[in-house]
Amino acid sequence: MWDNPTDRPFFLEWTTLAHQIVAAVLQPGEVAIDATVGNGHDTLFLAQLVGAEGHVYGFDVQKEALERARQRLKAAALDRRVTLFQKSHDQMAEAIPPTCHGRLGAIMFNLGYLPGGTDRSCITRPETTLPALDAALPLLRPAGVLTVVAYPGHPGGNEEAEAVRKWAETLDPEDFVAVRYAFCNRRRPAPELVVVYKCPSRSA
Repeated sequence: MWDNPTDRPFFLEWTTLAHQIVAAVLQPGEVAIDATVGNGHDTLFLAQLVGAEGHVYGFDVQKEALERARQRLKAAALDRRVTLFQKSHDQMAEAIPPTCHGRLGAIMFNLGYLPGGTDRSCITRPETTLPALDAALPLLRPAGVLTVVAYPGHPGGNEEAEAVRKWAETLDPEDFVAVRYAFCNRRRPAPELVVVYKCPSRSA
C-alpha cells in the first residue's frame, strides 16, 4: 500500500503518533524519560521538546545503543540536555534525582530489540518491562503521559505486548486513562501503542 513507511499518515505509524501525543503534553522546561534509548530517536525528540531549561534521562542496557544515541544528540547539539544511564529501565526511580519524582511530563517506552544492532537476542522482556511501568507511574506529574510501543512480531514480543495490555487494563480508572491503538485487519503481527494519561484530579 505504501512503499515507504514514512509515507503513512501519522495516525497509522505508532511511533509518530506517540510523538504527537507527547508533544501535546510535555512542556518546555520539564523533565522526561526515554525508558528504552535504542538508537536515540525518542531521546532526541524529548530533548527538543523540553528545551534548554528541561532535561531528559535515558535508559538502555546496551553500550552500543547509548553510543549511537550520544552521537545523535551531539550532532544536534542537544547532548547537554540528556543524561544517559547504562541501566535497565526498571531502575529509573533509583537513578533519577528524587526532586524529579512526581514531576515528569512524559515517559516513553519503545520495546523490542535495537534496530541495526549486533545482538538481536537482547530484547526487552516482561520481567523488567512490567516493573519499569510500575516504577514510571509515580514519577509522572498529574496530566503527564506514558507511551509504550510494543512489537508482537519478533520472538518474545507477543508475550511482552500481551503483558503490557494486561498491565494497562489493571490501572485504576479514577487515577489513569489507558488507551490502546492496534490494527484490526493486519494478517501478521503488527506493532501496537498503549498510552497512559495520569488524571489531574487525583495523585496515584
